[in-house]
Amino acid sequence: MKDLFGKAILDYQTNNNPEDLITETSISEEDEMSVAYLFRSYDEMPKIEQKALQLAKGKVLDVGCGAGSHSLTLQNDRNLDVTSIDISEKAIQACTLRGLKQAKVQDLMTLENEKFDTIIVLMNGPGICGKLKNIPAFLLKLKSLLNPGGQILMDSSDIIYMFDEDEDGGKWIPSENEYYGETIFNITYKGEKEAPLDWLFLDYNTLQNAAFANGLQCELILEGEHYDYLAKLSI
Repeated sequence: MKDLFGKAILDYQTNNNPEDLITETSISEEDEMSVAYLFRSYDEMPKIEQKALQLAKGKVLDVGCGAGSHSLTLQNDRNLDVTSIDISEKAIQACTLRGLKQAKVQDLMTLENEKFDTIIVLMNGPGICGKLKNIPAFLLKLKSLLNPGGQILMDSSDIIYMFDEDEDGGKWIPSENEYYGETIFNITYKGEKEAPLDWLFLDYNTLQNAAFANGLQCELILEGEHYDYLAKLSI
């Protein structure tokens, strides 16, 4: 991995001529994404993210924190004890420069010996699993990091609407995927291309079934305008 996402974040934070990220997925055309969006304030966040931050309590873990905007809101506006983790070294550098006190380069799956009251996995949390088959291990890992009475706040989208319908109202879904929410994500930044990344979108029913199968309760908290939703998982 060239960590182009992290490079863009650090360029923006340090005023190093940041450019738009060019993103493209296996089911959508090329799109430009302003890096500034990752640095949004609470007021600029979608309702789903605002709701998750309102519900956060106690000791918080922010998984895949990116530029750290969610963590900053919780640390500075809510005075919560937040640990922010990301696998991108450059993103974590930017988070530290922005004033996050506990930002570290860390893969969720190797995090040990810590417990949290709230775990937030926002901006399509399940995405990092890549494939549906990886969801059980992901949920069990999150579960193992919860204190009694703890909660996991996660958002995702049901992307079934992106597939064409046939005359009967059925959907044309490519057969090479085990599950229609499995996509391939490509990023280009300053003319460099990142290695293609498996990226997962999870519809709520599939998440709920996976949660129940792995000893977690799952509650639909909020639905957005674009087939997106916020879910709360607990033991």
